[in-house]
Amino acid sequence: SRASLRPQRSPAVVTSPKFTMASRAAMLLLLLVTLFVAPAASLSSDMDEAKNRPVSKVITLLKDMLTQLEKEAEEDEEIYDKMACWCQTNDREKTKSIADAEARIEDVTNKIEEMTAVSARLNTEIKNHEKEVAENQASLDKATAIREKQLAEFNAEEKD
Repeated sequence: SRASLRPQRSPAVVTSPKFTMASRAAMLLLLLVTLFVAPAASLSSDMDEAKNRPVSKVITLLKDMLTQLEKEAEEDEEIYDKMACWCQTNDREKTKSIADAEARIEDVTNKIEEMTAVSARLNTEIKNHEKEVAENQASLDKATAIREKQLAEFNAEEKD
């Protein structure tokens, strides 16, 4: 009967959301077998005669090709699943790394601004202290000059 000559479709080929080149070729091959070859093979009454006919050889070759294509489609599906898993994992890791880096950039930027403000404050304090030191040095020099003058006057009075 016709139904027994039709090759069984694998669930991966029928239900897969992705139509790979192998699954498309398998579907085309199945269509060709069911439309042209299967009716010709079912018309033969003698099975031995049907086995030796060139059409039977073509049917056998087509079935072998279909089997090979289904196997390749399953392998492609496995590879796709592995790659999709890797992509999802990699995407998750990279997204987390980017978020962590952006948070670190924000922290470092805030720290830089804070340290810049501290640096400016300290530079102002240094200038003020340098000014105080200069004023104190001037006062010290003035006081030293006065003391030297007083000492000279005292020594002059003592000589007299």
